[in-house]
Amino acid sequence: MRAMKLLYLYIVCAVCILSCASVSGKDLYVNITDSSKFVLLPTEGIEQDMDMAQFLSAKFRGKDYFLNGWVKANKDEIEMVFFNELGTNLGEISYKNGAVRFSSDVIPKSAVKYFKPEYIISDFQFCFYDPILLGESLKNSGLIMETNGGSRRILNGNDIIIEVKKTNNSVELINRLQGYSYTLEGDFHGTR
Repeated sequence: MRAMKLLYLYIVCAVCILSCASVSGKDLYVNITDSSKFVLLPTEGIEQDMDMAQFLSAKFRGKDYFLNGWVKANKDEIEMVFFNELGTNLGEISYKNGAVRFSSDVIPKSAVKYFKPEYIISDFQFCFYDPILLGESLKNSGLIMETNGGSRRILNGNDIIIEVKKTNNSVELINRLQGYSYTLEGDFHGTR
């Protein structure tokens, strides 16, 4: 019974958080609001390279989810691998040469086609990309980005829709519009 609950938890978590699929094309974008599209920035826009273990805790529709991950990101690529508490690979996301790819042995292939991994990449970019480049791109989408130290806020008019709070050991992203949040824990010293 415990094994079934764990399997269910990992599947739900992966489905809700990873938003799985494979997408390629010149202008990959996500819909931030009904009228605002954010075009994914090239990998060169990252503030600082990272190659580290991270612990992810997420809240989605009143439920809590927990994953371990390894994130490697630099000017050439973004690669994320997610694991359960026993070290089993739950899925992988990569963004390289303008293409986003997702693979998983846990999530059924029939379910993978309904998810969009580019949303995970966009959230990563909101947290870790150059604020000037990010601000210009959001401005082109009709949105505003404000920065204050390690914090970032993305606004639609006067409404805060996404908020990012950074410390040396954690990064929290809150998407008020979509009703989810997650906290990444790791050694983020220097990625503020």
